[in-house]
Amino acid sequence: DSNRVFSASRDKTVMMWELHGASGPRQHFPGHDLVVTGLAVSPDASQLCTGSRDNTVCKWDVETGECLGRAAISRNLVTHLCWVPGEPYVIQTSEDKTIRIWDSRELQVAHAFPAKRHIQTCCDVSQDGRYCLSSSSGSAGEGGEATLWDLRQTRDCVREYKGHFQTTTSCVFLPRGPALAPRVATSSCDSTVKVWDRDTGACLATLCLEGSGPLASLAVCDSSTLLCASFNSGIHVLQMSDRADPALEEVAAF
Repeated sequence: DSNRVFSASRDKTVMMWELHGASGPRQHFPGHDLVVTGLAVSPDASQLCTGSRDNTVCKWDVETGECLGRAAISRNLVTHLCWVPGEPYVIQTSEDKTIRIWDSRELQVAHAFPAKRHIQTCCDVSQDGRYCLSSSSGSAGEGGEATLWDLRQTRDCVREYKGHFQTTTSCVFLPRGPALAPRVATSSCDSTVKVWDRDTGACLATLCLEGSGPLASLAVCDSSTLLCASFNSGIHVLQMSDRADPALEEVAAF
């Protein structure tokens, strides 16, 4: 439902807002014991999964706010959640360096990928549900990679995207445009955004947002446009050219 927005907070709750409704929240989802760090809405918008630093993942009824299930795993400090399109599965990254696939029907772990060397900060799922991306913490050139995982066949690591010098904070699949190879994008605490060829791992473009400080997250607008949130300089609108030698440029900021 494009009229609804969900927010996760340090006050241990999630709220649902209606863009064209009342000024206050439409629904509350209280129940976590610590800051809520991840949320994902089911493809039919009827359910919500949330994760927290309290080591739990919860499932909620969107309309009633009822908690439908709660699962806890020791040291599973959740960093991000993402629902697989058209499936009952939710991808979850964690500070324990593990990426898990949850079956939302019973709220049980259906699969866990081999643990990485560094904290996993973010995840995304391709539109066809075939691949998952995760990103790693890092510093001084160690870690900071994004990893492509196969969700349907081997469920193994397919490829890594290395080039950031600090923690990679966000990773997203870009919608495939006409005559474009599949692409992914990453943002980092090193103030750069990179666009990669999904299949070869080649870095196609890098943009350094000087003075922005750490970059917090990315949001996809279309196959060539991204929104990037920064600590110091607000939100940046970035555009990728379709030239043979592509470039990533900032076209607006607010």
